[in-house]
Amino acid sequence: MAGGRQRTVIPLLPRRSAPANLSQLQFRNPPPLSLYVHVPWCVQKCPYCDFNSHALPAGQDAARKQAAIREGAYLAALIADLESALPLVWGRRVHSVFFGGGTPSLLSGEGLDQLLAALRSRLPFLPEAEITLEANPGTVEAGKFAAFRTAGVNRLSLGIQSFNPRHLKAIGRIHDDREARQAIELAGSHFENFNLDLMYGLPGQTLAEALEDIDAALSFAPAHLSCYQLAIEANTAFAASPPTLPEPDLCADMQDAIEARLSEAGYMHYETSAFAQAGLQCRHNLNYWHFGDYLGIGAGAHSKLTLHDRVLRQMRWKGPEQYLAQVAAGTPVQGEFAVKAEELPFEFMLNALRLVQGFDAQVFELRTSLPLISIESELRQAESEGLIKRHGQRIAPSDHGRRFLNQLLQRFLVDRN
Repeated sequence: MAGGRQRTVIPLLPRRSAPANLSQLQFRNPPPLSLYVHVPWCVQKCPYCDFNSHALPAGQDAARKQAAIREGAYLAALIADLESALPLVWGRRVHSVFFGGGTPSLLSGEGLDQLLAALRSRLPFLPEAEITLEANPGTVEAGKFAAFRTAGVNRLSLGIQSFNPRHLKAIGRIHDDREARQAIELAGSHFENFNLDLMYGLPGQTLAEALEDIDAALSFAPAHLSCYQLAIEANTAFAASPPTLPEPDLCADMQDAIEARLSEAGYMHYETSAFAQAGLQCRHNLNYWHFGDYLGIGAGAHSKLTLHDRVLRQMRWKGPEQYLAQVAAGTPVQGEFAVKAEELPFEFMLNALRLVQGFDAQVFELRTSLPLISIESELRQAESEGLIKRHGQRIAPSDHGRRFLNQLLQRFLVDRN
């Protein structure tokens, strides 16, 4: 759950009770559809990472590491996975595509070109569809960037995290500051639209050093910046052996200073951790945050699909070898369930309240098939506590609500007792 940048702890209130009666859900018009493609391999697993990523064999040369991916078999599995899901999305057009991981830039340019061609032949893409690929500075080169652009990728997201060699080493990144700068320069030569991922609250980091990273990023004039506070997640190397992180108040000061510096530079703060030049917000992520639909293919990928009478969630098999075997058997989906009607308000808010400008009441009703009045008491409570602001039909988190987002989201949880 988002909202970890809290200055102090506020006791959570009891969860809301589920409404006694909810009418049967009826969705007449599905929301926009995005496609997510997961590539699960990384050269090395970062100690803070809790994503479904799997390190390639250590101590091997680049050619052997590339062979370990089994690119041909995996691309064939992705296509078969998509074909099995097509009945759920017949007639719907794809607004955005996101290749995430793992490290999707480990794929060859030729392989990505073939995959995109196969995806386009099976699903209709909007002419202006945003197609993003994640890349790490330690695994890319100019030839690959050019090939990715030629294949149809029109947005690149680089996992820089920091420009400070000491901090990069502390968080287990395999690139150094020189490689980071070179990768950004190459990205800019091939992509007008690129994102830089940065982290703050790193082991031993000062406020001045956090701002130095921001200034270094701004020197490349990226279209988009994602700035996250480092958090210790369960089932990671850092959870087993936690580093010493800056105090919460210092992290909060970093957040305030970063937001101010980016605002001065003309970047719009449009989501909890996202900043963009005018008109260059990430459309794929905006679809998530507006509770749009997404079809996820690949090892461990998740889907959220709106059918005529329910919202369906799916998860693919997680392990790469397990995923390949299950796709071959015609069963790529490990599990699926329909979201209960009484849980849809929380699921919607979990996404939409990340947006600085919030959402319109009409969007809530379209995405959940529920009237806004069904959560009116919760909205009034949150408003009375200064956690949200309402202007006509628009509902948005206040500055206080953004700082205590977990506290705000708690209002919409359903008590199952």
